Amino acid sequence: MLKRLLRKTQKLRNSTSADAKKQAHQRQRIDQAYQDYLAKATGLLTKAQATLPLLSACGAAAAVAKIKHYAAHAERQIDQITRRVLNGETIPHEEKVFSLFQPHTRWLSKGKAGVPVELGVAVCVLEDQHQFVLHHHILWQETDKQVAVTMVEQTQARFPDLTQCSFDRGFHSPANQHALATVLEVVILPKTGRLSVADQQRESTDEFVQGRCQHPAVESCINHLEHRGLDRCRAVGKDGFERQVALSIVAANLHRIGLIVQRQEKARLAKHARCKAKRLLAA
Repeated sequence: MLKRLLRKTQKLRNSTSADAKKQAHQRQRIDQAYQDYLAKATGLLTKAQATLPLLSACGAAAAVAKIKHYAAHAERQIDQITRRVLNGETIPHEEKVFSLFQPHTRWLSKGKAGVPVELGVAVCVLEDQHQFVLHHHILWQETDKQVAVTMVEQTQARFPDLTQCSFDRGFHSPANQHALATVLEVVILPKTGRLSVADQQRESTDEFVQGRCQHPAVESCINHLEHRGLDRCRAVGKDGFERQVALSIVAANLHRIGLIVQRQEKARLAKHARCKAKRLLAA
């Protein structure tokens, strides 16, 4: 019954008619459908909560905790649907939950054609010129701008030779531009929006242009990590997500080492074959 009422609300749409009466009639149908759905959900929630004393008396503490956990989610969803649909409020982004089973899931606005948004958790990676991932940072709540300097400083603590770094436009801010200039010899941080004369000169230097030409290589790094397990996280909880990210990066770096060893072995065998051919010709 509850699922049928949910499907009914999902199929209803606001009227596109220019007739105000038709618009009002359709709005009334939508409100009634949501009221029926919320009434049924509230009734089922009340029944579930009524079983808690009985379960507690039976010693089923795990079941009680599970019901309370999902009951809290149900109460939040009922409240938000009432506010958004029936009262016309806008729900603040920080109040929204995009996954009941993985509450840390975020709404990622990518702004790309075909995939404007994704559900997940953003991961910032720093790759060197040899295609090894040197450092990563999981953006639980932070944005790119908030971790740019931290990423570089933490990477330099383990790899002091890091003197140049290229960033996406999303990392830019005047504060980051200044702070990164104090820890890096070359900062390739393109500015968003209209460029001033000084910014045009800075982004026209040979070092900046060469660095930007090399920057698209990070897309292959992202694709490589997706093939090593980051395309879909099957682990549970924040700890599981952190483990999968770390293991995927280790797997990607090991795969890269394997490719290098494989190429070296192929080169050695090719050289051996050429030497053998020369000896046979000499004989």
